[in-house]
Amino acid sequence: MIKKIAFLLLVFNCSISYAQTIKTDVLVIGGSPSGVSAAMQSARSKMKTVLIEQREQLCPMLADATTLKFTADRNLPSGIWGEFRKRVKEHYNKTPGYDTTLNAPLQLELNVGATILSNIVDTVKNLSIQLNTSFTNIIKDGDRWEATLTQNGKTEIIKARVVIDATENGTVAQKAGATYKPYDNQENKNSPNYYRTSIAMGDVSPPASYQVDNVNYNYPPYPSYCIPIKAVVAAGVTNLLVTECTLPLKGNVNYLADQLTLGQGAGVIAAYCAFFKTTTANLNVRLIQGELLDFKGYILPLADISTDPYWRAIQQVCATGLLKGVQKKVNGEMQFLFMPDSIVTTAGVKPVLLEVYTRAFLWFNANKLDKQFTVGNLLSFISELTLTDPDNVKKSMSRDWNTQYHFISKFDMNRPITRREFAILANKFLNPFARMVDLNGRLVN
Repeated sequence: MIKKIAFLLLVFNCSISYAQTIKTDVLVIGGSPSGVSAAMQSARSKMKTVLIEQREQLCPMLADATTLKFTADRNLPSGIWGEFRKRVKEHYNKTPGYDTTLNAPLQLELNVGATILSNIVDTVKNLSIQLNTSFTNIIKDGDRWEATLTQNGKTEIIKARVVIDATENGTVAQKAGATYKPYDNQENKNSPNYYRTSIAMGDVSPPASYQVDNVNYNYPPYPSYCIPIKAVVAAGVTNLLVTECTLPLKGNVNYLADQLTLGQGAGVIAAYCAFFKTTTANLNVRLIQGELLDFKGYILPLADISTDPYWRAIQQVCATGLLKGVQKKVNGEMQFLFMPDSIVTTAGVKPVLLEVYTRAFLWFNANKLDKQFTVGNLLSFISELTLTDPDNVKKSMSRDWNTQYHFISKFDMNRPITRREFAILANKFLNPFARMVDLNGRLVN
């Protein structure tokens, strides 16, 4: 009898232990805007995700009824930020005097913003939310992180392949023995190709992320910015990402767009590691960016292509450096623009064509080019790279120019090609985005 009772007690205790331990793909600690966005994206990328917040609501910085006007990133409806903007405008659609035009500054009561974010979260599958849950400790257990939490006085263990620290003070990273540093544009001075690995962007650099003496080194130029993958990956450990402390905003809600955009990028990275059962030491930049683009996230802060049906092709080509955006003042504000109707110059595209394609050297030696790159030049290069008969390329392009690509110009081999035409055709036939880059933006052979 005693043995039977002991056995039952053992089974009962094991059951309790098992019930207190949860396994998930991704654990996000901190219900800040970047944490909420990261959790949403991870779950939307079909990874089982848990988000914990120590207070009683998500995004507690949005708890009061203060009305704010957000001017940053209003021309950049990237991913979750764009989704949030749309919901806010729909909410205020019938409010007298409220400006609902596409690029108007976003005005809202903060608690309305919190409700809208919460409503979006409620629609996301694969996502579990735990409020009033405090983080206690974290250790590595094999290929998973083991986080110790407290909820209603009870201890809970969550084991996750990837953890995202979305706390304001970087508490999780500190407990894990990891290091991180706030994103600073001055890094571009030593790694000018970081923009090729971008997972977040904006048109107004967050505070403490820019040094004035680096104006000549940064791309995109100040005040626009890109945040590279490296910036959110904690050092000294694997599969730990840091969001809220990457942008040292300390709860500054004026940069809500930056937080939502960065969180989405981190969510994609976490989902990538969980899905492929790999680590942050083995990240595929282009696959991660491709997933971000699938969910309408921007790589570069190009403000004049948001309504272009080929916006993704333009983003991809610009992420390779083949075409670069230009900073200009529009209506008194600095914007980073693609300028789709501008003409492509030979000097502008030659360096990257030579860098990306080994056969480009032979083509440039065999062809005398003018300063302006023509439609015929691009078709000739496509013929060379794809080993397709030039006449066949010309015939098919002549047929599809207005019908398939919907270009408004007439097909003319001798005419200088526009940046938009070049981006669309180069993306389809040359696919420079397929060339792998490392975390410093250098091509991988």
